[in-house]
Amino acid sequence: MRIVAGRYRGRRLAALGRGDPSAHLRPTTDRVRESLFSVLTHYGVIDNARVLDLFAGTGALGLEALSRGADTVLFVENGRKAQALIAENIRLTRATEARLLRQDATRLKTNAEPPFDLIFLDPPYGKGLGDKALNAALAGGWIADDALIVWEESGAIPPPAEFTLLDTRKYGDTFITILQRGGHDGTGDF
Repeated sequence: MRIVAGRYRGRRLAALGRGDPSAHLRPTTDRVRESLFSVLTHYGVIDNARVLDLFAGTGALGLEALSRGADTVLFVENGRKAQALIAENIRLTRATEARLLRQDATRLKTNAEPPFDLIFLDPPYGKGLGDKALNAALAGGWIADDALIVWEESGAIPPPAEFTLLDTRKYGDTFITILQRGGHDGTGDF
């Protein structure tokens, strides 16, 4: 696994190794990340973004966003193996704009900082944890009014209330759904 583009381009990230089967770690592949970030670049959401990476896993999505021009990223992860991988990947990239919150993404407290513009949501597949985390983030003031949500799941996600579906892409057994909070008209054009 490596950073695909930007200032950290080509940097190798920590090897997953044998991993921890109970951690449900399945990092987004380089190819899928490259395609996803091409779509996000089209939406113009990366430059200067405040990124919230829920169920951060290895941190590859948030670090890719930093590499491509995001201002800051906050990784939220409660798995020990994943926390160690994120910390190592922050060290390997020397990403001083990255922080790790060692917490369950479904139990976020009230946010004391400005809300986030770009949210990566990559829960363990098929457990309903994405809905819980999104609701917790909304209730806690973590999501900006016009934020984009990138939701990775095993199937297409219908847009929850308060969100508009912008795009859905399928990569093997992974569906990536892009949602926007607020009153976008749903045409996919900005």
